[in-house]
Amino acid sequence: MFHSGSLCGITDFTAAGAVGQLHLIRSGAMEIIHPDQPTLYVNEPSLLFYPRPMARRFVTDPVCGADLTCAELHFAGGSDNPIVNGLPDVICLPLETIDGAAPVLALLFEEAFSERCGRHALIDKLFEVVLIQLLRQLMESKEINSGMLAGLSHPKLRKALVAMHEQPGQEWSLDALATIAGMSRSVFASSFRHTVGSTPGAYLQNWRVRLTQQALQRGESLKMIAIAVGYGSEAALSRAFKAQCGLSPREWRQLREQDTPD
Repeated sequence: MFHSGSLCGITDFTAAGAVGQLHLIRSGAMEIIHPDQPTLYVNEPSLLFYPRPMARRFVTDPVCGADLTCAELHFAGGSDNPIVNGLPDVICLPLETIDGAAPVLALLFEEAFSERCGRHALIDKLFEVVLIQLLRQLMESKEINSGMLAGLSHPKLRKALVAMHEQPGQEWSLDALATIAGMSRSVFASSFRHTVGSTPGAYLQNWRVRLTQQALQRGESLKMIAIAVGYGSEAALSRAFKAQCGLSPREWRQLREQDTPD
């Protein structure tokens, strides 16, 4: 959480940084202006979700203002996270439309607008719960049309996606994934590409590379990473990594170390 209280007049947010943001508007009217996009108007308790950094301006009554609480969202891999990749630039929903969120939101607002001991730790966890409820609703309502979340909303494709995420080191063939999904090879391949936006092989490679990046940041050896993510050798992993990122794993790690402040 980085804000809790009233906003009055004009408040600008830049697109700097590498985090998303979640705004929960408890009361008050607000006009939200984005560059090159239609203006949004909020007149009831609502949620504003920005998966990626995005410049915007909040305009509220200079006297009455609007009450809201806001949190930064850190996704593993930043904008390359498969959840982030499948989401629109901004999501705006009335709070009452988020199934099952009412008691969580009530507690979150109670804590956010108080000065009780331990409130920050509790509020951060409650924001996580709200985010999970939001993503679940987006999947179940079929409002996401591509990417990992769209695949997870498919009753058959989700089985293959979960298998790839839970066992990335497995030697997955198209036939094996189709069998898990309960579909024929051709129907599975076609449905996966249409729904997720890539082939199963490309999706799996992308996921393995993202896991490799996380492991490199933890300081793990390339040899051990290659075994864990399903490549037979460091060379095979390096080829896949460079094809995905344009850099070798060692070059990528060195670049990250240079960008990390002391």
